[in-house]
Amino acid sequence: MKAIEKTRFDTRFSKDQKEYFEYAASLGGFRTLTEFVIFSAQQEARNIIEKRDSFLESKKDQEIFFKAITNPPKPNTNLRKAVSRFNKTIAGK
Repeated sequence: MKAIEKTRFDTRFSKDQKEYFEYAASLGGFRTLTEFVIFSAQQEARNIIEKRDSFLESKKDQEIFFKAITNPPKPNTNLRKAVSRFNKTIAGK
């Protein structure tokens, strides 16, 4: 069985934060505050990564997205008309 390499992460909480997190940990059935913080951080990291991955799910999606951002198409007639209407209506030009 392969040994799991561990590393250390230190942080400081305000007294109110610590009490709040300890309360949540006890309600959640966690044995320690550390267990609760690690679980919560891992869940949030998973959510962030899943949201990002679902947005740009495939390599092809990523390429299309970044190509559109780096080489945007020129405004078409409809977009130019919309800008003109906006400027007349909202901006008073």
